[in-house]
Amino acid sequence: MDQMTTFQLLERYLDLSSQRHELIANNMANIDTPGYRTRDLDFRHELQRAMVEGSPTAAPVLHQVSGLIERPDGNNVSLDRESMLLSEAQIQFRIGVQLIHREFSRLLTAINAGGTSS
Repeated sequence: MDQMTTFQLLERYLDLSSQRHELIANNMANIDTPGYRTRDLDFRHELQRAMVEGSPTAAPVLHQVSGLIERPDGNNVSLDRESMLLSEAQIQFRIGVQLIHREFSRLLTAINAGGTSS
């Protein structure tokens, strides 16, 4: 098992955030599609799986969301649920970008401190 670097883990975090955002947008786009079933991914599980497997590029496992109210046409997309999840995914992505920024700042500080030693 390879150990993921901080940058690889943050890359995976951003990839998963982006993929979840895309799934949510796809769910919203299909709100009027008869028979469409809401899909999602378990963000935490997928991030933990990437850490355990050491692979920052493994395809996430998608699943249909159960327990949602189904309309007579078989569609179970909830615009309220998807809107809330979209906001959450956007916040997660921003957090990931901030963490990468901090990691680069930390590296830059270490590089600059190493170059000024007496």
